[in-house]
Formats: sequence, structure tokens, C-alpha cells
Amino acid sequence: MRITAGTVADGIREQLFTVGDIPGVLWTPAAGSGPRPLVLIGHGGGQHKKGWEVVSRAFPYVTACGFAVAAIDAPGTGDRPEHPEIRRLVALIDERKAAGEPFGPALPALYETVAAELIPNWQTTLDALQKLDSVGDSQPVGYYGLSAAGESGIRLVAAEPRITAAVLGLMACDWLLDTAARITIPVEYLLQWDDEGNPRDSVMKLFDALGSAEKTLHANPGGHFRIPPFEIDSSIRFFARHLGGAGVPSSS
Repeated sequence: MRITAGTVADGIREQLFTVGDIPGVLWTPAAGSGPRPLVLIGHGGGQHKKGWEVVSRAFPYVTACGFAVAAIDAPGTGDRPEHPEIRRLVALIDERKAAGEPFGPALPALYETVAAELIPNWQTTLDALQKLDSVGDSQPVGYYGLSAAGESGIRLVAAEPRITAAVLGLMACDWLLDTAARITIPVEYLLQWDDEGNPRDSVMKLFDALGSAEKTLHANPGGHFRIPPFEIDSSIRFFARHLGGAGVPSSS
């Protein structure tokens, strides 16, 4: 791991890093030292490691619970080079969407192409993070990812035994039912009731397939991007229960 930049503001230390050709960011409390629980946050399709949906979760996890939080750019996004196959599949999906046609095999092919690189990238990054004094390899690890990051998150959580709790959801993908069945850790699962791109029946089918003995479905009205702010507080409490930490939000 190579730290490329660092800043401190509002009690949070931000460090940009690379692990080989994987660009990422680590947030930790500015005060204090020693190992602490780690939460990995995936970003949505076409977004990047410092997008709003990442930062809005990462900062409260650091300040409310004292966690370390990390995010990386998925292939073809952020500070990573353009990925020709991902670009081709996205263009094909956009064409079919504009024409009102089903996406067909292009959508699972897109996710498979991203995951083939992203899952090993996450595992390599986790290896490097756990060597840092501010994280360590003795503390529990969580994962947060919705939408495209929920799709890759199901794959990652099923493959990576170091992850012990996860917030997932906003994803309907029948091709992951068998993978979801291999997940046995606690899961908090989000569903937007009026999500035009992810029919509720399909999202609940994936939730039902999860092999976890402890899993909770949070369903809220509204479209894909209308997750209520209080769900951030809920995820803080969820990770505090399973990873340790204060986890008592100042607002609801």
C-alpha cells in the first residue's frame, strides 16, 4: 500500500492510497490509535470512491463508532482507466433502455465483468488495510453496498470470510440466488418499494435466498434514489451491534 495524500478535518483523517493499481481512500478518527473495526463501502454504478453515497455513510461510521472506513474505485470508474468491455456493455444497456427494450443478457454480463476484477481487488485491499496499525487484523470487518455495490457485495460477502456483517439491497438479480444462499452472516437489507429498475418481488426473492439466520428487511416507499436518511442511523446501530462501537446517532 502506498499513501498518496492525507488530510484531517472535523475529527476525521482521510488518506488516499493505492494498492498496486487499485485506488482507494481510508477514513479513520483523527484522534487515537491502534486497531479498530473496519467497514468497506462499495459505490454505485458509474460513481466513485468519494461519491456522496459513500461519504454520507463513511463519516458517521467514523465519528459515531470510531470505525475505520475504506472505499475503492470499481473497474472503469474514478481514478481507474477506462474499461472497454464495461463501456461497451453500458452503452448496450443504455440503448435498450432508451428503446424500452429488456436488457437481456447484457446486464448480468456487465456485473460479471465488473465482479471478476472488483472482488479480488477488495480482497487485496483488505489484505493491505489489515497490515496498518490503524486497522489491524484482529478486528471485525463489515461491508456496506447498495444497488450495483449490493450486487458485487453479495459476491464479496459470500467469498470473503473476514466480513462478519453487511448492509445490502436495492438489487434484483436472479443470477445471484445460489450465491446469496451461501451468506450466513447478519444482514440488514434495503428495499425501495417503488424502485422502477428493481421490482420489489425480485428484490424480496433475493432477500429470501440469503442463508443468514439473522436478516432484516427494511422497506421504504419511494424510488431507487429516495432512501430515507434515517436508514444511515439504522446502519450505524447495525454495525455497532455486530462490529462494536458506540453506535448511538445524535439524530433520527
